[in-house]
Amino acid sequence: MTIPAERLDQISHRFAELEARMASGQLEGDAFVQASRDYAELEPVAKLANEIRVARAEIADLEEMLGDPEMKAMAEEELASLRERLPEAERELAVAMLPRDSADARPAMLEIRAGTGGDEAALFAGDLYRMYERYAAENGWKVEPVSISTSEVGGFKEIVANVTGNGVFAKLKFESGVHRVQRVPETESGGRIHTSAATVAVLPEPDEVDIQIDPGDLKIDTYRASGAGGQHVNTTDSAIRITHEPSGIVVTCQDGRSQHKNREKAMQVLRARLYEKTRDEAQGAEAEARKAMVGSGDRSERIRTYNFPQGRVTDHRIGLTLQKLPQIIAGPGLGEVIDALIAEDEAKRLAALEE
Repeated sequence: MTIPAERLDQISHRFAELEARMASGQLEGDAFVQASRDYAELEPVAKLANEIRVARAEIADLEEMLGDPEMKAMAEEELASLRERLPEAERELAVAMLPRDSADARPAMLEIRAGTGGDEAALFAGDLYRMYERYAAENGWKVEPVSISTSEVGGFKEIVANVTGNGVFAKLKFESGVHRVQRVPETESGGRIHTSAATVAVLPEPDEVDIQIDPGDLKIDTYRASGAGGQHVNTTDSAIRITHEPSGIVVTCQDGRSQHKNREKAMQVLRARLYEKTRDEAQGAEAEARKAMVGSGDRSERIRTYNFPQGRVTDHRIGLTLQKLPQIIAGPGLGEVIDALIAEDEAKRLAALEE
């Protein structure tokens, strides 16, 4: 993709104007915060635009030098290097200029639910949660459980967690869907491979100003928490169920001892689900395609398979298979899968622009 010179000039002029505004000392409050964000986003784009402009000028100069016998050999060597680098820089700039999902920079709500497979599905949901927890640590993010429903044998029937840090949603958004595992359960005496599944949903977390909730639209029930959780379970009505009546969305939280804390966490989840619903409606058919990936937890609706006997992970959307299951399920190796998904998304969007 060749970026027109006029587009490079537009980027440079915009960045120069922004630099001048930042240096003027006249920006305050929200205006300064917004200008700082714009500057941080535009700076790498402006650097690439300048690199391309300089490279093109150098190529033109070197091509003129090819007619000089004394300079020809040196010019040819430098030309080869520049011509190799220029298309790469232009592609990087094209990717940097692609429209961004407005939610990419946001923290995310990570929801994992055991699907088909009973106890083994709950154990797998626990494995997935620990995988994301360690991947988050690799990226310097913070993971805070919001709501937990544990299984009697270990793992989770359901876990919801808040993930905060730089670019969380941008990296995790392609994890939404059904994850399938094939392995021999510890309780299986015959050594047979079982297949089970868990669903993952990654929702961008809104600010309170993004989603206004009318208290009159909420039905709030309290009840006694059940399941694992220590001595306080079944002694107080600390668990919370919030129903948002206009949308029919129901959120429960029974993780904490405090009814107030559980209500706070449940409202956090409700805001994220309402925000995602708003995004879906705004994005139409594209949103339908994204929601179809989340699925119901059934074996047949899968985006990724973790095959333990063969030590491989396959992402079915992009046909990627890696013989690195231990590294991926441990967390750090997940980055290779996520990077491949992001690269595929960028390639498809670039191709759409060129059509």
